[in-house]
Amino acid sequence: MKQQLKYLKTLSDQYPSIAEASTEIINLSSILNLPKGTEHFVSDIHGEYGQFMHILHNGSGAIRRKINDVYGRSLRVEDKKQLATLIYYPEQKLKLVKEEEKNMEDWYKVTLNRLIHIAAKSSSKYTRSKVRKALPKDYAYVLEELIYEKEGVYDKEEYYNEILATIIRIGRADHFIVALGNLIQRLVIDHLHIVGDIFDRGPGPHLIMDMLMKYHSVDIQWGNHDVLWMGAASGHLACIANVLRLSARYGNLDTLEEGYGINLIPLASFALKAYEGDDCEIFDIRYDEETYNEHDLEIDRKMHKAITIIQFKLEGQLIKRRPEFNMDSRLLLDKINYENGTVTINGTEYAINDTNFPTINPEDPYALSEEEREVMERIQQAFINCEKLQEHVRFLFTHGSLYLKFNSNLLYHGCVPLNEDGSFRKVPIGNKSYSGKALYDILEQYARIGYYNQEDKEKRLFGQDMMWYIWSSEDSPVYGKEKMATFERYFVDDKAIQEERKDYYYQLIEREDVVERILEDFDMDPKNSHIINGHMPVELKKGETPVKCNGKALIIDGGFSKAYRGKTGIAGYTLIYNSWGLRLVSHEPYHSMEEVVAKESDIHSEFIVVEQVSRRKKVADTDGGKILKEKINDLELLLEAYRDGTIRER
Repeated sequence: MKQQLKYLKTLSDQYPSIAEASTEIINLSSILNLPKGTEHFVSDIHGEYGQFMHILHNGSGAIRRKINDVYGRSLRVEDKKQLATLIYYPEQKLKLVKEEEKNMEDWYKVTLNRLIHIAAKSSSKYTRSKVRKALPKDYAYVLEELIYEKEGVYDKEEYYNEILATIIRIGRADHFIVALGNLIQRLVIDHLHIVGDIFDRGPGPHLIMDMLMKYHSVDIQWGNHDVLWMGAASGHLACIANVLRLSARYGNLDTLEEGYGINLIPLASFALKAYEGDDCEIFDIRYDEETYNEHDLEIDRKMHKAITIIQFKLEGQLIKRRPEFNMDSRLLLDKINYENGTVTINGTEYAINDTNFPTINPEDPYALSEEEREVMERIQQAFINCEKLQEHVRFLFTHGSLYLKFNSNLLYHGCVPLNEDGSFRKVPIGNKSYSGKALYDILEQYARIGYYNQEDKEKRLFGQDMMWYIWSSEDSPVYGKEKMATFERYFVDDKAIQEERKDYYYQLIEREDVVERILEDFDMDPKNSHIINGHMPVELKKGETPVKCNGKALIIDGGFSKAYRGKTGIAGYTLIYNSWGLRLVSHEPYHSMEEVVAKESDIHSEFIVVEQVSRRKKVADTDGGKILKEKINDLELLLEAYRDGTIRER
């Protein structure tokens, strides 16, 4: 009772009178009855900045649906397309319109009215206060007046018309259209979920991170590639080597050099010297012809080989340092017969297709050469001291986690490690074993220790090693394969030994008892909840479907990255969760903003309704609604305290 009274006295500082407490109760109670905001889920972006930005601009089709809601059949399809493109890319579309349109004044009048109606429709599910915060400062007052215009109020018709006429007359129509386009984009999507893997493969992860840091409402569930970069930013050498190798392999070293300003000249100089005369043929570059400069191919191959060998050495040191990781099967440099050009894996001898190892000492194969050590020390300092990278990684820590429970959805990037019978696999970490939610919690705790702990060097190193473990271990829920067969894919021409078997989770996710057990372990109601994850591309070409277990689980990795589109046959899935239910969207490949603007084309191709409700979901049905209800209850207790004299009004 004393604690409650203490809390109510603190609350009375914010609401010092019956009138103010009552007003807030009325306000919060009315908010509970608004439709829930639209959530947008995107997974496995892998640096594909252009496609990602377009999906944000069009809300995975949400803007086109909003235009249809407002205009139905009263507008031609061509007009709707132009309007949609204008909202996605207002500046670029305006340039083309001006080249073709003869009467811009009439076009401005019609277009401004249409955009205002769409903005009004998009704002209808929010309070005025929330909309006001979303308005651009320069036009906040005018936009608020226009958005909340009451139809049929003839006394104000001339007032509204004069606002638009003046905007056109004084040459501010273009600016106003841009402001309206950005406002509609902001209102159509209330919250964005990134279900892992922002980094690697594509050329623009740094640009994606810049954008996410400006986005109005976002959370991130870390993928194994994200955790790898987080480990690299902490200065962990094995993580840094993996980041460098993947950047070299996919022709994205520019991301590090130009995007983050990390100097790779030490690595380039070393590679040219160490592998002089070596064509490094098996260390080919998987590059995008549109963005990659083929003149860099020879040096990039050498850098690719140099960092790969360094990676294997550093990982070997780590595995020996942490026998509890149970990853000895990944120690392969000491299994090479350097005279015969073979390697023994799981008792079988294989020929290797590259035998030039000038930096490996067969007597101590995991030791870095002096030159390799100097290169990695310099690059390590570049990662640690890169202000932009550190800013991005801190954002991942503050806005991200390994999993999230949000509005009856359980979000994680990969899987929950399972045994063949569907039971949770117990994973030893330290002196204990963990599974399910507890495994996620302990791994996240160690990742945060590895980045933030500056006092205890041993704890910090273990946390950093754990980030590498999260990246690549069979028992990591965000990796979820029996091994990372990097060595085999480079050196052994045998598809069977290169195979990375998926966790049993991906076979058992169709079983309702398994899905329900996972949801219960995360303290969620299995009757009303869903699992949403990415990580494993859904091979649509082979007849796979992203909708699992009758819609209780959704795997939304559909090949957003160009590297996976050959497998999936599409260019990614996104998920929309609005007040009417869940809708899965499959996407066609995105080519360029210029093409979208000129042809008024779009890249979402198909909708799958996963779940549709008969009663529209309200704010009261959300996690935020539960918090509002608790606050209303507290305010009602405060009212009672005012009325019975326990607390005095001020």
